[in-house]
Amino acid sequence: MADIDAREEALRLEIVEYGRLLYTRGLAHGSAGNLSVRLSDGAILVTPTNSSLGFLTPPQISKVDPNGTHLSGDPPSKEAFFHLAVYEERPEAQAIVHLHSTHAVAVSCLCHEDTTNVLPPLTGYHVMRVGPLPLVPYFRPGDRKLAEAVRAHARDHRAMLLANHGPIVAGKTLSAAVQAYEELEETAKIFFLVGNRKASPLTCEEVGDLNRAFPS
Repeated sequence: MADIDAREEALRLEIVEYGRLLYTRGLAHGSAGNLSVRLSDGAILVTPTNSSLGFLTPPQISKVDPNGTHLSGDPPSKEAFFHLAVYEERPEAQAIVHLHSTHAVAVSCLCHEDTTNVLPPLTGYHVMRVGPLPLVPYFRPGDRKLAEAVRAHARDHRAMLLANHGPIVAGKTLSAAVQAYEELEETAKIFFLVGNRKASPLTCEEVGDLNRAFPS
């Protein structure tokens, strides 16, 4: 029991530290966005509702069971339900980052002819760490119907983009999820810097080669 408690405390501290890092880097602002990690019993630790990721303490971090029941800490983010939906569909996922970073949200506000992958494969690292990025239809924040839309995309994608809202990125660790999120935001920046100029994204063959060399 002591080992379990020690691990949970370590994960609470990790969430606090990464929250502060993301806030300092300008990827999180105000009380927007949330982070979570999965515990061995299926419960999750998730950042509290109406809290700034830059100013959290370990005891504030919410703990909810797999059904979403609040167990400890401050009241959980109102978006904890879609974290749980991702975890249910992706057994390998142990952490999730959801933020409202500027360039990724801007991509989510555009009209896309093809919503199955809304960022081109401009770099190998985007392909390796993010992969295809589908656009999930818009639902108002907190709308529980979003869970099923997220669930459907989570089955085959480690990252997705909520329309007019922001990305959800899952990873095997919180560090991996944060790094993938940062890669997504940087690719969104490159996307806008390239603009209407003629670009040379990776070919299908090059993407396939990366996926074989670096399977997710």
